[in-house]
Amino acid sequence: MSLADDCIFCKILRNEIPSLKVYEDEQTYAFMDINPANPGHVLVIPKYHAPNIFEIPPEWLSACMVTVQKIALAVEKTVSPDGINILQANGEGAAQSVFHLHIHVMPRANGDDLKMNWGHNPGDMEAIAALAEEIKAELA
Repeated sequence: MSLADDCIFCKILRNEIPSLKVYEDEQTYAFMDINPANPGHVLVIPKYHAPNIFEIPPEWLSACMVTVQKIALAVEKTVSPDGINILQANGEGAAQSVFHLHIHVMPRANGDDLKMNWGHNPGDMEAIAALAEEIKAELA
């Protein structure tokens, strides 16, 4: 485990701050969000301090996603929501509030009025295609 001294999620992992744990394995920890978007909102974190998706080693991110699936299935059976969002934010512009990678498993209800959905407005296909080529070039 690689943890930071001043990170609230690392403090939870060290049992310095209480949490409502729902699952734990060797690489991940899942607990109830104390500011839930809806009932059943769970956070999944790695037992490795990385501030965002850009800095976490792939094996830790993979472990998180396996746990996210387990949690989502359990939340689905427990809460029976109309849907579930899986959300992971990176940086202030994405409204990241704790700079330890974490993934939200958020049950949704039709009409719950959460403001994370966007409309379907057709984009400029030429601009989209050009950007696709630039992104592909970064992957080469």
